[in-house]
Amino acid sequence: MEIKVCIGSACHLKGSYDVIHIFKDYIQENRLEAVMDLKSSFCLGKCSNAVSVVVDADKYFSVSPDSARCFIEELHRWVMK
Repeated sequence: MEIKVCIGSACHLKGSYDVIHIFKDYIQENRLEAVMDLKSSFCLGKCSNAVSVVVDADKYFSVSPDSARCFIEELHRWVMK
């Protein structure tokens, strides 16, 4: 599963680097490096939904630093199905 977090201007201001750190820590804690590929990306074109996250190139989400942990946990459950 590829996860891209936007680091463009709007997303940066809304905490994209915090989201990345939360995702990275969770992936490492749960040893998910083989199933989750975390990347950053410049503008994903969804600026009004900052912080924009795209999963597998076609599923777009709006994630805040406050919701990032719950979001990555839900992705983890989805991957394990």
